[in-house]
Amino acid sequence: MASPALHTPAAPPLPAPPPPARRARVTDLPEVRWAALSALAFLCAFPLDLAGAPSWAWGPLYAVCYAAGGWEPGLAGLRALRERTLDVDLLMVVAALGAAAIGQFLDGGLLIVIFAVSGALEALATRRTADSVRGLLDLAPATAVRLTSAGEETVAAASLAVGDTVLVRPGERLPADGTVLAGTSDVDQATITGEPLPAPKAPGDEVWAGTLNGAGALRVRVDKEAGATVLARIVALVEEASATKAPTQLFIEKVEQRYSVGVVVATLALFAVPLAFGADFTETLLRAMTFMIVASPCAVVLATMPPLLSAIATAGRHGVLVKSAVVMERLGTVDRVALDKTGTLTEGTPRVTAVHGDPEALALAAAAELPSEHPLARAVVAEARARGLAVPEATDFSSVPGTGVRARVQGREVTVRRAAGEHTDTAVEVLVDGDRAAVLEFSDRLRDGAPEAVAALTRLTGTGPTLLTGDNAGAAARVAEEAGITDVRSDLLPQDKANAVREWEAAGGRVLMVGDGVNDAPALAAAHTGVAMGRAGSDLALETADAVVVRDELTALPAVIALSRRARRLVVQNLVIAGVCIGALVIWDLLGHLPLPLGVAGHEGSTVLVGLNGLRLLRDAAWRRAAAA
Repeated sequence: MASPALHTPAAPPLPAPPPPARRARVTDLPEVRWAALSALAFLCAFPLDLAGAPSWAWGPLYAVCYAAGGWEPGLAGLRALRERTLDVDLLMVVAALGAAAIGQFLDGGLLIVIFAVSGALEALATRRTADSVRGLLDLAPATAVRLTSAGEETVAAASLAVGDTVLVRPGERLPADGTVLAGTSDVDQATITGEPLPAPKAPGDEVWAGTLNGAGALRVRVDKEAGATVLARIVALVEEASATKAPTQLFIEKVEQRYSVGVVVATLALFAVPLAFGADFTETLLRAMTFMIVASPCAVVLATMPPLLSAIATAGRHGVLVKSAVVMERLGTVDRVALDKTGTLTEGTPRVTAVHGDPEALALAAAAELPSEHPLARAVVAEARARGLAVPEATDFSSVPGTGVRARVQGREVTVRRAAGEHTDTAVEVLVDGDRAAVLEFSDRLRDGAPEAVAALTRLTGTGPTLLTGDNAGAAARVAEEAGITDVRSDLLPQDKANAVREWEAAGGRVLMVGDGVNDAPALAAAHTGVAMGRAGSDLALETADAVVVRDELTALPAVIALSRRARRLVVQNLVIAGVCIGALVIWDLLGHLPLPLGVAGHEGSTVLVGLNGLRLLRDAAWRRAAAA
């Protein structure tokens, strides 16, 4: 139900929002259009050729087939050749033209068509990887209702500034990331969090752009500009990651150049040597062209990036932003995890855990602390209200930074100050008219799912995580015990954390460091892979880290590690598939007689298979399987 504060005069009719952006169609890709034209021309020429029609009937159609399917890869190959590199695209076009030169127009045309179709499928795979995440932006509304001193105004959502207040009516999508100021509702956050049930929202709760408001009206303060929302950050990081190359991919590309040169040399040898011994020119050229086709490393080149980019997109949809393909590949190799405590393993928000003394003193302390903005003050007030205590009004409030507060409550002088000699995370004593009435103990709340995440990380790495914290030994030990961590290092300065990570790295370990604060940045930079907590993370930590857990869900850590390992397994599978297919076809061609159409089908078929295999990680089932690992 909407809050009474949200009952506003009837707003003037809103202008019709602009139509949603048209979803990209398959035919929007030029690769698809050229491949379709090439295939259509081939299908028209093929029956005429087989039926013995005159060459003027099917010749132009074959010419269209060759031109439509071969001009783009041929041009790319020539550009690569100008830069003194040999592209596999050029090998395919040369092989097709060689077949046509000896009158095998049908075989050459089939090669061009299948090669063009496989290129179109690769382009579709890349588009699907990007669209799976970029499509989230379509969820954000194009307009928003901004509240001003003059009333309501409809503005473009992209023009909202930090600090603006927007009205979100029932059934509307939220236009920005922000904090609820007034109103209560249930918000469907499945697009961001994956949660199947709507989440209740009240004043003070965080909401995200693109999520769907329920039956209540909400007033929301805009906390982030359009380009900095969770949705926009996911898209930007996935696009940035798509432009990077993993070490495996870089190695393959390095080998590809030498391999391609070897294929050309071997092809020339297979053509020239038999001719020197009187072999038939046409048969020898056809066999050499077949070898060039089946030996080309197209499937090997496509083996690496689709699995890694698919994993990046899937992780991004579930709240883990991996900044590059290099990072996604590295995540699967970590064998040790180090966790910061405050803000990482815990929520970073203190709570009252015990009241020693007069229970009434808690209400008096809450009254004295109510005007204060200190985190401990908010914890005292929250605990009093959670226990259903009435918080009386205080007067004569004064605060001494670093010491405590003083106020007059119900005619009594109440002082809340830091307690001395208490072996707790934090403790304050409540003095009423100068006498100690109670001692309040505080502790930081462990994040939901922290014990489960620690157990999963232990299973994945074979070693229990280590807690690295600047807090005292007692506080660290209690949090570690709750989370199931046995290796604890406390009272650490930022350089101490970084040195601990460097020691493990020097010993051959691959460390995953997880933190949120400025003091964690050196360790994040020193680690094999650094992960920052998105909500609590400082700007420096977010910039330094290789990946970001947007919603601060610790259970996402083992899930993304498991997803990375599965992506690495798919890369290996793809390399095996490509290697076996190339090896079998090459041996067949060298030791027997491999028909050119069959060689084309086998080579391009393995390329398509490898590409589709890499896209399996785009499914949500891949994340669920990783989370259950």
